[in-house]
Amino acid sequence: MAVGLPERAVAATVGDPAVPRTAPVKPANRVQDVWPGVAHDAIALTIDDGPHPRWTPQVLELLRQNGIRATFSLIGVQAHAYPDLVKRILAEGHDICNHSMTHPQPFNRAAPDTIRRQITDAQSAIVDAGGVPPKLFRAPGGDWSTTVLSIVEDLGMIPIGWDVDPRDWSRPGTSLVTSRLLAARPGDILLCHDGGGDRAQTIESLRTVLPELKSRGLEFVTL
Repeated sequence: MAVGLPERAVAATVGDPAVPRTAPVKPANRVQDVWPGVAHDAIALTIDDGPHPRWTPQVLELLRQNGIRATFSLIGVQAHAYPDLVKRILAEGHDICNHSMTHPQPFNRAAPDTIRRQITDAQSAIVDAGGVPPKLFRAPGGDWSTTVLSIVEDLGMIPIGWDVDPRDWSRPGTSLVTSRLLAARPGDILLCHDGGGDRAQTIESLRTVLPELKSRGLEFVTL
């Protein structure tokens, strides 16, 4: 959690029946959807599909160099395989998000029991790896449905989307990834990846993007 932020917009404790909740009608796509009282210039960087032994350390080093904290959407099997990276992410002040156990797609077409198991199994794997339960959930591929949202709500988690997608996962070229990320504006949630394939273009793009967005006065916050 970023220091000094107001309370989140919805309940954030998994399975806590004492906290009143309302079913979300859509995922949070902007920082203010999660932190209603956050500063106008807040922006959030999210990093999906890790942790990965090659790419995650490089992302973490860039974040450290630029004094930026991000939110890592972790896949359960990856967290189980690389628990030291999960611990490092948390130790360096970043937040974490549940991104399902195995990242099946299309996620929203799975049976309800399968969707629930993907989320709860990932939660267990991430807690086993890092000791901290994620309060956020991001559907693989952004595949949302009323069923997915209802299950996420029932588990007391916050559904997280994005509004700036450079499609870095498709490796369109560093310059294109960079230009798409540099189109970010205050309040945006940015999507990048540190897993799922070769992320060299993402790394090179972030070398330019992170200091440039900071120079515009944007304040990076975790979700």
